[in-house]
Amino acid sequence: FVADAGSGAGVGAGTLKRLDLGGGAPMTLSSSGGRGGGTWNADGTVVFARRAGSSLLRVSSTGGAATAVTTLGPNQTGHTSPHFLPDGRRFLFYVRGAPETAGIYLGSLDGSAPIRLTAADSAGVCLSGVTSRESDWLLWLRAGTQTLVAQRLDGLHGVLTGEPITLAEGVIAAQDISYQSAASVSATGLVAYRTGAGSQRQLTWLDRSGTARGTVGDPDATLVSPRVSPDGRRVAVSRTVQGNTDLWLLDGTRTTRFTFDAARETDSAWSPDGTRIVFRSTRTGNGDLYEKLTSLAGVEERIVPSGPSKFPSSWSPNGHFLLFHNIDPQTNADLWVVPRVGNSTPLVFLKTAYVEADGVFSPDGRWVAYQSNESGRNEIYVRPFIPQSVGSTSSGTAAGQWQVSTAGGIMPVWRPDGKELYYLNPAGAMMAAPIVVTGETLSPGTPVSLFATRILGGGVDAGIGRQYDVASDGRFLINTVLDSAAAPITLIQNWHPDAKK
Repeated sequence: FVADAGSGAGVGAGTLKRLDLGGGAPMTLSSSGGRGGGTWNADGTVVFARRAGSSLLRVSSTGGAATAVTTLGPNQTGHTSPHFLPDGRRFLFYVRGAPETAGIYLGSLDGSAPIRLTAADSAGVCLSGVTSRESDWLLWLRAGTQTLVAQRLDGLHGVLTGEPITLAEGVIAAQDISYQSAASVSATGLVAYRTGAGSQRQLTWLDRSGTARGTVGDPDATLVSPRVSPDGRRVAVSRTVQGNTDLWLLDGTRTTRFTFDAARETDSAWSPDGTRIVFRSTRTGNGDLYEKLTSLAGVEERIVPSGPSKFPSSWSPNGHFLLFHNIDPQTNADLWVVPRVGNSTPLVFLKTAYVEADGVFSPDGRWVAYQSNESGRNEIYVRPFIPQSVGSTSSGTAAGQWQVSTAGGIMPVWRPDGKELYYLNPAGAMMAAPIVVTGETLSPGTPVSLFATRILGGGVDAGIGRQYDVASDGRFLINTVLDSAAAPITLIQNWHPDAKK
């Protein structure tokens, strides 16, 4: 089974489909998601992750209604990466959230309360004993390390027993932030993992022709979502050091840690004058928005507390509004603004049954570009900046909109003069669409491909956030995936610690 990215997988719900190896057309199992992983037992039950910021669902492998099989607990922001145990009733899954709640959990189809097994930096998988006398083993990446470990799993009582055994060092987990497993196992006892530089990334400057014009910082396997300061001299980027994900500022040859909480800090937006950054933090479990001075003076201020998980994306040129999207259980992802002058109550910008995300203000502040799956796949749209009133239930469709992309697109960014809109097409190419404004009307031109990228997530993974930015001088900063040829997959065969030698 697969999550169909063309139907909005990633930030939004997406479509879960079954593809039979013997041929035939794909069968839709659920329109409620699937990007965050899934698992299929011998009885034909599929457990899958609904979307970012949600719990797990179950559905029959022949289709039908999907029902919840887990419920988000306090300080939890999402459940992902389920993996059935051999009995087909219990399953492992990963909980995203505050440090004290995140980790690998054991759930059950009967709906009983999940049990936290361990903190971890990746989801876990179960290596089943070959005979009834051998133990089941939990394999995972130990928190704060690249060490793949295994420990006996007593699934009946929901506990790990004995001491962890190290299987490999330098193991690389998935390249995105979905907390996929760092290893794969088979029913016959094979273990597969990857080490080395397979997920190394480099922030690379490219010009309009795609020619490399330098780099920022060192190669790193954890870089996520770079954002260039308004003056082009600094870059805010999320990176993980010793298991802790924080924002860092890169300034020439200097790298400065910007956040210090034990939670995850990601997804930043610079103020127009470059003196402040708003970022997302999971320290309360909800994915709230915080603001901090770039001078590192003062304290961090939580500006949009509680409620759904939130992701900042753009600051208006006059500094009066911050644009963000949140994950709503009923309406998927919606666009909101929070005033940064006067009353700071968040206001709806666009809220529909579709997925609206990654909005960016135009350089003159009159327009907002964003991605939406209202057509059945992600496309780029523009609409006037008209925030709805507090408490409004309006869909926002009365303001008018223009579709910019023509064959799929994600992650828009305006050219500094507002005369073009950039975005990624499904092949990962950087696209540019001319924009002409006449009075109150906006006219998008025919998009053209500028250059191919090796950007993290390509042009299809909308769920990991925008992995490029455009400087004030027009250069593109791309979070580039380096060549992975030097990182082969390693197999462990016949690993049975309980077997007699």
